[in-house]
Amino acid sequence: MAILNEEDVAQLRQIFDQQLTGDVTLVHYTQRESRIVVPGVVPCATCRDALELLEELVELSDHLTLEVHDFATEADLAQQQGIDKIPATVVRAADGGERARFFGIPAGYEFTTLLEDILDVGGEAPPLARKTIDALAQLEEDIHVQVFVTPT
Repeated sequence: MAILNEEDVAQLRQIFDQQLTGDVTLVHYTQRESRIVVPGVVPCATCRDALELLEELVELSDHLTLEVHDFATEADLAQQQGIDKIPATVVRAADGGERARFFGIPAGYEFTTLLEDILDVGGEAPPLARKTIDALAQLEEDIHVQVFVTPT
């Protein structure tokens, strides 16, 4: 069963056609679904839905690619990338640089944020104000920014 309805699909396809000019890769870390209950292994409650949503999304533009990794069998890769929980989705630009990451299913309010990130990375990001550019130029070391979102 599709997550995105026909109206959303049509609207997203049009937006991507108009605004996506560069390639974007969604790197997704998930857990393979199993009918076997393994002691000590907690099944991921939202992994299947998150993967299905991303699969539907990348079908809407030739500029979008989905790269899927199994969190358990590719634990070394996940650890190298700083992925410590699933589902996790990394928005990667054509130059290979990571631009944003989402933990949990990017649904609800987070879906809009995911779309905006995709458009910023694969299209023309809104220009920064001169004051912001000047302030960023003064930074002498990397800064790690984390944004936590909740509707409540």
